[in-house]
Amino acid sequence: MSNPNTIAVSIVIPVYNEIENLPDLVERVHTAMRDCGRTWELICVDDGSRDGSDRLLAQLAETHPALQPRWLRRNYGQSTAMQAGFDAARGAVIVTLDGDLQNDPADIPRLLDMLDANPAVDIISGWREKRKDAFVLRKLPSWLANKLISQVTGVRLHDYGCSLKLYRRDALANVKLYGELHRFVPALAREFGARVIETPVLHHPRLRGVSKYSIDRTIRVLLDLLWVKFLLRFLHRPMHAFGGVGLMLLVPGVLSLLWLAGVKLLVGEDIGGRPLLQLGVMFTLMGGQFLGMGILGEILIRIWHEPTRAQYLLRDTPLATAK
Repeated sequence: MSNPNTIAVSIVIPVYNEIENLPDLVERVHTAMRDCGRTWELICVDDGSRDGSDRLLAQLAETHPALQPRWLRRNYGQSTAMQAGFDAARGAVIVTLDGDLQNDPADIPRLLDMLDANPAVDIISGWREKRKDAFVLRKLPSWLANKLISQVTGVRLHDYGCSLKLYRRDALANVKLYGELHRFVPALAREFGARVIETPVLHHPRLRGVSKYSIDRTIRVLLDLLWVKFLLRFLHRPMHAFGGVGLMLLVPGVLSLLWLAGVKLLVGEDIGGRPLLQLGVMFTLMGGQFLGMGILGEILIRIWHEPTRAQYLLRDTPLATAK
C-alpha cells in the first residue's frame, strides 16, 4: 500500500462465520494484488459473525496494512454487508467477492486489465462457467434463477449469483442495497446508464466452513425480483402500473353496473341476487383504489425526486467505444 488517499482498487468481501477461511483469504488476496502495480485496500465486513471471525479480522489487520475490517453490530445479511463495504471503499474501482474462497482472488488482476482495456464498460460480472457445486441443490436452481432474472431485468447474464464483480465507482453512486438486492446490482446500475459485460472466472469447491445458502433464499430472491421489476419499469411512472390494473378492473365493473341498471330500469327485473352485481361493485371499488394508489405514487415520486434526487444523470465526456 502506498498513499492511502490515492487508492486505485477497493476489494470488498462480506464475511459471516468464515473463521477457517479468513487467513488463507487475506493471504491469497495479498498475493494476487502484490505485483499488479496498483494501490489497493481490502475491506472485509463482518456481518455479525458468531464464530470469532470478527476477532480474527482484527488480528489479521495488525499484520496486513491493506486490510480495513468493518464490524456490523448484528447479522444484517449479505446485501447490507456489501453496502457497508461500498460506503467504506475509497478506490476508483470496487471489486467484490465471497469470503468462502470459491471465488479465486487470482482472477482480480486479469479483470482489472480487462476493465482498463474497455473504457466504455462500467461493470465486469464473473461467470462461474465451470461451477464446482452440487447440480440439483445449487447449479440447477441457479440456472433457472439466472434465466428468470435475465428475462425480467433485460440484462442478459449467465451468472447473477457470482460475487466476483468489478465496478467503476460511478456505476455504484446511485445504487443502494438491502434485502437480497446484491445479486441484482448489474441490473440496478444499468438503470443509471452503466454498461455491463460478463467473463468466465475460476470457481473452486468449498473446502472449509459451511455454506450459508438455503432454499428459503431462493424465495426471498424471487420476491426481490418483483420489486426490481417494478423499480426498473415503473419507478418514474407508478400511475402506469397501478392505473393500468385499476382500469382493467374499473371498466368491466362500471360496465357491469350500467348493464344491470339498464336491466332494472328498462326491463324491471330483480338484480339484487345476481352475482354480477357483487362482481361489478367489487371490481369498481378495487379499480378506484388502484387508481388512487397510482395518484399517490405519482405524488410520492415527485417528493422523492424534487428535493433530494436528480431525475437524470449527465456524462462528463462522450461515450467511449468498447474494444
